[in-house]
Amino acid sequence: MDLRSQILDDTEDGVSASAQGNSAGDGKPRTVGRVRPTRFDAEAAVRTLISWAGDDPARPGLIDTPSRVVRAYEEWFAGYRQDPVRLLERTFDEIGGYDQAVELHDIAFHSFCEHHMAAIHGKAYIAYMPVNRVVGISKLARVVEACARRLQIQERLTDDIACAIDDALQPGGVAVVLVAEHGCMTSRGVHAHGTRMVTKRMLGVFDTNVDLRREFLSSIPV
Repeated sequence: MDLRSQILDDTEDGVSASAQGNSAGDGKPRTVGRVRPTRFDAEAAVRTLISWAGDDPARPGLIDTPSRVVRAYEEWFAGYRQDPVRLLERTFDEIGGYDQAVELHDIAFHSFCEHHMAAIHGKAYIAYMPVNRVVGISKLARVVEACARRLQIQERLTDDIACAIDDALQPGGVAVVLVAEHGCMTSRGVHAHGTRMVTKRMLGVFDTNVDLRREFLSSIPV
């Protein structure tokens, strides 16, 4: 078998899926065809990294660090065990004659860059145009958290959030803006402290109606 055929076979088996990213554009993580390592494997990997960094994983201050790191990872990457669309299943249709956009601002989120596994901290700004139903505002914040608690790049995270809301609520439109600081730029490399990245995703009327889009964007302190 030539190299190209082997690569194609591996990709079909789910072994070489990394080039596809970690989500399918709807906030759902892609399925990679492999067995998940055990907790013992994960803790051993942390001990290896501690040794590689130059310290002794057996010294008293570090002896329990591997188990702490694994527990932290379970929380930091809990999004892989959540479906953002399902978080929006419960809706309310008693909205009277309300026909304006619903906006939720300053949703703090924490994620990790998939290139360096460095922290990403920022805020999300969301708007949607309801069609006969609305959703509890806390659920919008949960969608942001579910999409963010994975290895991400900000561009895809923005799209994941917007598509999850659009798929679940089928509104007239969705707008998502993320403003975030990336540890891969502030704590290493160029050390550009205070630099923020801004990404936007507009669907439906927020994409086609310039005035509506401008109204939403003007309310964001970027």
